[in-house]
Formats: sequence, C-alpha cells, structure tokens
Amino acid sequence: MDNEVSFEEFKKLDLRIAEIIEAKEHPDADRLHVLKIALGDEIKQIVAGIREQYATDELIGRKIVVVNNLEPVSIRGEASNGMLLAARGDDGPVILLPEKDVSSGARVS
Repeated sequence: MDNEVSFEEFKKLDLRIAEIIEAKEHPDADRLHVLKIALGDEIKQIVAGIREQYATDELIGRKIVVVNNLEPVSIRGEASNGMLLAARGDDGPVILLPEKDVSSGARVS
C-alpha cells in the first residue's frame, strides 16, 4: 500500500475521549458545528462538519473520540483545536462513540 504509516508514526497521534459540553451552529457555514469539548480538566474548541446529521441539542453530553494533538486551524473564522472522528455513512458522517462509558480525557490506544 502506498499510504501505509509506520507504527512509530501512528503513535504520534494523541487520540482521546472527549465530552461535548457545548454545541452551536457555525454562524458562517451551513454544514459546521462549533463544539466545546472537555478532555478531563482541559476545555477545547473544535469545528466539525456534522451539522446536517446532528442537531446541537443532541450533541451535548456525548462522549466522542478526538485527535487531540492536531495542529490548530481556523475554519471560517472559528478556532479548531482538534478533530472529531467520524465514519462516512451513506447519509453523511457518523460520529465514533465509545462502546462503554469512559472518563473524558482517557487515551485511546
């Protein structure tokens, strides 16, 4: 495979469980939500393209999987300090959720 990564490269990813504590629609993009997430004691903001599939009120309290050490970017004027992981379903993104309850900030390995 041309796109294989080594185990050493994979270990650089900091995958964590985060809890969505606030969600709002992005003011300048129809497909984006701006999410505040808790990773243990740390609070971050991320921008996610899941607005067509998920209403803001159904996101609050969900535990999700995020890439915690992704380089920060600005998406349509909103800071995004990580990335939520989702699968591409027939009707759009489907958020990856832990099977059982696990603490916010827990490392995914």
